[in-house]
Amino acid sequence: MRVLGLDPGYGRIGWGLVRRERGELKAESWGLIETDPSEDWPDRLVRLFDAVSLVYDECKPEVIAAEELWFGANRTTALAVAKAAGILSLAAAQRGIEYVEYKPSTVKMTVTGSGSARKPKVREMVRRLLGLKDLRVVDDVSDALAVAICHLQHSRIPRR
Repeated sequence: MRVLGLDPGYGRIGWGLVRRERGELKAESWGLIETDPSEDWPDRLVRLFDAVSLVYDECKPEVIAAEELWFGANRTTALAVAKAAGILSLAAAQRGIEYVEYKPSTVKMTVTGSGSARKPKVREMVRRLLGLKDLRVVDDVSDALAVAICHLQHSRIPRR
């Protein structure tokens, strides 16, 4: 199974394609989509849609797994990220790709064993689980890879 993990944001979106092959997790590719903060929102959303569509078309995932949005008091940021997340799910729906979301605490618990793990721990466990010698990426990318791993681990659990 090939899963594209996403870490939604409004300025940048991390993505990572992970597959399970004979019981082992393998990272195929990863990257970062960034938008220009000087552009108007509609233009940024169009660029985001075009960029994520290209990633979806090139990666050809069976499932897209995204980190579920969670925000405290900052409503402006929450609304902006929600708009970006809508673009991500729309592009998936247009391609007939299943789109699922996981709470950040679920992703952390699955990858590290602690639902409150910090970013460096998540990155280190992602590196280990994927068998990589080094993983020098921004948090958005390691989080996206973690979401893909989370889905692959949860998809092994039979559902009732």
